[in-house]
Amino acid sequence: MGLAVWCHDQAGPFQTVPYPGGSWQPQQQARRYPHEYFRNGTAKLMTLFHPAKGCVRAKGVNSCANRILHPWLKQHLSQVLQTLPSKPLADSTQNRQQWMQWYEGLSITPAIPDELPPLRMLLIQDNLAGHKSHDWVQWCFQQGIALLYTPLGGSWLNMTESIQGIIERRALNGQHPETPEEIIQALEATVRGWNQNPTPFVWGGKRAARRDRARKRRETLAGSGACVQRIRPRISKIRKFLNYADVHDN
Repeated sequence: MGLAVWCHDQAGPFQTVPYPGGSWQPQQQARRYPHEYFRNGTAKLMTLFHPAKGCVRAKGVNSCANRILHPWLKQHLSQVLQTLPSKPLADSTQNRQQWMQWYEGLSITPAIPDELPPLRMLLIQDNLAGHKSHDWVQWCFQQGIALLYTPLGGSWLNMTESIQGIIERRALNGQHPETPEEIIQALEATVRGWNQNPTPFVWGGKRAARRDRARKRRETLAGSGACVQRIRPRISKIRKFLNYADVHDN
């Protein structure tokens, strides 16, 4: 539909503890991690992710309070909007329909203003109270950004969860940071390395193909939703039965 789709999430908190991870070690001499550590604060990662290109905008912080998160989001979203092609304002009725189609069927809808600019971006966020503050929601509407919230228990629908898991493993596995600043530096350095050769994200992929093949191997029961795995008799048992029948027939 010609709309830019971005996702947002916060990762953490990351503690100043040893993070186990794979490493090259002499045989039978596995790397040992200290069992004692000092709680010296935590760090978090604010993340904006563009799945179509795989680009990440992220910043490590000690707190993700609204007074810190919202100005950061506004700054980076404004920069993204400047790179998008401008859209002429269509008929007001048609323009409103383009906005409202993303909120059809919801039990609770945000307070959508009467006058709306052309819709330019979809921003996916988790269903948190801070993401629904009046000032933040109205600012997004004024910029042409429609907010879509993942349902409760459905945070996996936000692709930022996946990219944050990759960044966390690459930055912290096998490390023992002693200060939040070390964690922030490792996370931001990993993001810079990722952006040098980003990987686009798509729905489905190899896992979806495996699920499709698994469904094809099943057989439905009497047209219902229940199914069973296809029972394939072993060839060896069939041959034994045939040999036994031939012997007794002779």
